[in-house]
This record gives sequence, C-alpha cells and structure tokens, in this order.
Amino acid sequence: MKTKTFITCILTLLSPVVFGQELARFVVENPGPDKINALVCVPLDGINYNADKGAPALFQVERGTEKYVPSQQETGVSAQLWFAISGMFKTGEKKEYILRTSSSLHKKSSPFSIETDDEVTTIKKGDHPVLSYQHAVKMPPEGADLKYKRSGFIHPLWSPEGEVMTRIQAPDHYHHYGIWNPWTVTHFDGKEVDFWNLAKGQGTVRFAGYLDRVEGDVFTGFKVRQEHVAFEENNTEKTAINEVWDVRVWNLDSQVYVIDLTTTLNTPLPDGILLDAYRYGGGIGYRATEKWTKDNCTVLTSDGKTRADADGSFASWCIVEGESATPERRSGILFLSHPSNRKHPEPMRVWPLDANNGRGDMYFEFVPIRHEDWQLKPRHNYTLKYRMIVFDGKIDSKKAGLYWNSFASLPVVKFIKK
Repeated sequence: MKTKTFITCILTLLSPVVFGQELARFVVENPGPDKINALVCVPLDGINYNADKGAPALFQVERGTEKYVPSQQETGVSAQLWFAISGMFKTGEKKEYILRTSSSLHKKSSPFSIETDDEVTTIKKGDHPVLSYQHAVKMPPEGADLKYKRSGFIHPLWSPEGEVMTRIQAPDHYHHYGIWNPWTVTHFDGKEVDFWNLAKGQGTVRFAGYLDRVEGDVFTGFKVRQEHVAFEENNTEKTAINEVWDVRVWNLDSQVYVIDLTTTLNTPLPDGILLDAYRYGGGIGYRATEKWTKDNCTVLTSDGKTRADADGSFASWCIVEGESATPERRSGILFLSHPSNRKHPEPMRVWPLDANNGRGDMYFEFVPIRHEDWQLKPRHNYTLKYRMIVFDGKIDSKKAGLYWNSFASLPVVKFIKK
C-alpha cells in the first residue's frame, strides 16, 4: 500500500499537467480554404483559471487518448492561447482539444531565443541568428551626410541556411535600411514633411523604447515604440506619429522562418496627419542583398505578375527570390499582406529591371498609399499586418497560396459545453 502511494506521489510530482483539472474542451475546424502549419488562437475569457497557478496546458484528444500540445498564453485585455497545427489542415477537417490546469514550471521547448545588447535585439534559432532589430542609432558610412543616420529597422535578416537577405546604406540610397517603413509625402500643420528621404532633413523615424520582449513555445518576439519625428525651426522637434512594431518569429516550420511584422500607428497631432498618395512609403519596405540584380533574382505575385510588370499592381502575396551561397543556391522571402490591411490586395513598389543605371538591384514594398491618400485622425489606431516566409530553395505559387491562406484567416474554435 505504501509502495502504491509512493508511486502515485512521484507520478503526480512529475506529471501535474496530465492529472490537472479540465478547464475547457473545444473543437478546431477549418471551414476553408486549405492551410499549412496553421496557427490557432483560443480566447480564454470566461474560462475559470488562476494565472498565479500557471498557464493552462493543452492536449489534443485522439482515439480516446490525450497528447500534450505546446502552446503559449498571451495576456492583455482579452487573454488568449496560441498553438499550431503542423502540416496540412484540410478544408472541413476537425480536431478536438482539452485545456487543463497546470501548476508545473514549464520548460520552454522552442529553439528560438531573444538577446539584447547595446545596439540590437537579435532573435536566434539555436546558435543561428534569424533577425536583428537596430535600436541604437546607426551612423552613415564615412563621408556620407550625417542626416542619413537613423534607428528602428530590421537588419540583418538571415535565411534558414544563413544567407544575409537585407542591405542597408547602399551607396545609391543611403537612406535604405533593410526592412523599414517610413512615410514619404505627408502633410500636417500646413506643411509637407518627408520621413523617408533623410537627406532633406525634414524628419526621421527612430526607436523610442521597448514595450515587450518574450520567449515561448509558439512565438518569440518583441514590441517597440517608434517615433516619426519632424524637425522644426530653432532645432526643435515634433512627434507626428507614434508607431508600435510587434515582431514575432513563429515556431511553425523547421524548413523556413515565419516572421510577422504588425505595425500600429497613432498620431498625437490635434488635427491628424495626411499620408499623401505616392509610389513608395509606409507599409513594409525591403532592400534586398547587394548580390541580387536583374540577372539573378525574380518576382512573382499572387496575380501572376513578374518583375517586369508587378510595379503599381495589387497582390495578396509576392515572392522575391534570388541567387545565394546556400546549398540550394537560391533564397528568398514570400511577403504576405493581411486582408484587413488598407487597400488589400495591396499595391506594390517593385524596382524596374533597369534600376540603378541598369544593374537592376532589388527593392520591394507593399504600399498602402500608392494610389490614394490616407488621413490619420487623432485618438485612432491604424494597423497593418504583414508576414514574411523566409526560405532557401524555391517556393511555388501553390505553396505560397497555402501560406497566405493560413495568414489570412485562422481556424474556427468552438467550445464544447460540459
């Protein structure tokens, strides 16, 4: 009897999750279309649990047995739980899950981690860097105008095999900074301010503080505040836009990096700010590696456009890829625009084949103001959501469509009443 009691105690200590109380039971359905490595978001409002006793633990129910599923709680005004369904999730398919209480200290199983030093915050997969966010001011190259200095951008961005995908401060455009998104032509207080072309000395975008840094089984990332600052007379400044970047690397696929960049804008100006229609600015901009030219990189959009005719057109997704030093000899980024974005499918800026005196360097951007002005009103938030699938080798249009399906709509969660 003592032996049985001892074994029961040991099992309870080792596996408190398995024997935890059931909090909720639900079914996840995919109403369509087909998805790949789909994220699921479970609302936790109304579920009776105490966060002091640990995050809820998730189990998939299959043929009467329960299998532990890595998940990650995100707290806030409305708490939610994230997890992933690996592989294909077909239209009409259903899966059942149970949430249980967990008083155990969970050891993170994700390979992703986050580190911050005096200049950058870097997300890594094991020992391999994925991306770096520059919070310190980056000075321009020697001999270039000091107006080109700035912070608040992603560089480098690496492919899974270690190819550097981004470029900053190219001699042809010192104001290009990897992955970044300042607005070009804006109007407020009766004047025009350009936050993109730094040489004008009218304004800039800069890092203004970390709001959050997190590691977890499902995503690792950070939130930062950035300021769009206008330079006024007498060496004074005015903040025209406060922007929050939410950057997440999702633990979804061992073959690619899945990275979300969500930007939320809010203007403190009493009369708001007008973002004028222009061929580039805002959204998400990408200056590609200097290796890529018209001879060794390609573009393909969701509408079948190529580099020759993609500029100014609209798309839900765009593949930008080119030659690399990886074993596959090719690397690239699939850019996804969320359906909730302004002017989705979104207009694009794609440099022509004869860019930069015929060399054909690669520049891509989703541009929500390409064809129409955008008025930002005070005391309103405006959000744009983008996802990057960073890959080595090739991605075809069919797989690109599956990735976009997974980004565009989440599976449906239906709770089962007890």
